[in-house]
Amino acid sequence: MSIRAVHLVASIDNEAAGPSVSVPRLAEEQAKLGMEVELSTVATGDAPARRIAPAVQQHRHAPSFAGVPVVSRLVPSQSMVDDLTARASSIHIAHTHGLWLLPNVYSMKMAQAGTRLVLSPRGMLGKDALAFSRGKKRVFHALFQQRALAKTSLLHATSEAEIEDIRAFGLKTPVVLAPNGVDIPDSDAPAPKSGYRTILSLGRVHPKKGLDRLVSAFAALECEFPGWRLRIIGPSEIGYGEKLKQLVGELGASSITVEPPLFGADKLDAYREAEIFVLPTLHENFAMTVAEALAAGTPVISTKGAPWAGLETERCGRWIDHGVEPLAAALRATMALSDAERADMGVRGRAWMKRDFSWRAVASTLSDAYTWLVKKGEAPESVRFADPR
Repeated sequence: MSIRAVHLVASIDNEAAGPSVSVPRLAEEQAKLGMEVELSTVATGDAPARRIAPAVQQHRHAPSFAGVPVVSRLVPSQSMVDDLTARASSIHIAHTHGLWLLPNVYSMKMAQAGTRLVLSPRGMLGKDALAFSRGKKRVFHALFQQRALAKTSLLHATSEAEIEDIRAFGLKTPVVLAPNGVDIPDSDAPAPKSGYRTILSLGRVHPKKGLDRLVSAFAALECEFPGWRLRIIGPSEIGYGEKLKQLVGELGASSITVEPPLFGADKLDAYREAEIFVLPTLHENFAMTVAEALAAGTPVISTKGAPWAGLETERCGRWIDHGVEPLAAALRATMALSDAERADMGVRGRAWMKRDFSWRAVASTLSDAYTWLVKKGEAPESVRFADPR
């Protein structure tokens, strides 16, 4: 019996958001393994549908209550509800990605028809992530999310740290451990050069990313390392980009820019041009940008808010404590290396991504877990059970 699965995610229209990349890629790789795979999303903007392999059937639903304050921010879609409810009896697995939006709870209705529910929290159960809009999340949890979680048969974590977050939230549901995958770009093309040595931080420009600390750390080193610059690239959320620009001005830092998001080949060029990639985040369940930077051959500095201890063991970066001083110390040490030493770090990081983070391996792990849910039998080694105590 071929497993038929649908992936549900609020939107894949924002290419700067991790799930916009990782969820379609997961669906495509599972289709290559012989599964019948669908992708169900809400059209949250005017952007055309993302190009996805023909083997994955894409359902892009119209939003409801568009333009209505508060309600529209929850991304409601009656079209998605009706479609999933009508077809629930023919779908074995409904895999939802994310929390706190209405498409993240629509799969509840499918459970009544026997569909097994899988949920990827996508880092949204971390302590720091829960602290943002805490009151709104408590209300949503009481009204919707709690019931959806109760019907979920399996949770998906991308790291050991995320399993700890799941258990700390009080969930006893079995968890399958599978990282996000990463595409390995061609290494033969020469990296673009700008005349500067570049430090890059790319992704959502949001307070949880700790970018104010990075700005302060680099500003303290700017005079010590002439010819270096810091580029912060990504979509500004809740006005954080403007606050960073204001901080740059207050510090008098002339070599820091806060820029709009980049996509596709332009984003890859930014990774490959950079001498160092930095993620000063407060909390991440995975951090797709770290994997992308390493795959592009760029050394990485990440705070311990992201689960990348392997940066140290694989000798391709630094995994540091939070704060301006640890950031400044890691930057100074890495900037002081020779170009050849940093290049060697990049080579090791790329090899690590190629070895352990292929999409085929990730898709196989999750597909095995789906099969276990549907057909029973012995659980795969990747599935972790809560301590019965």
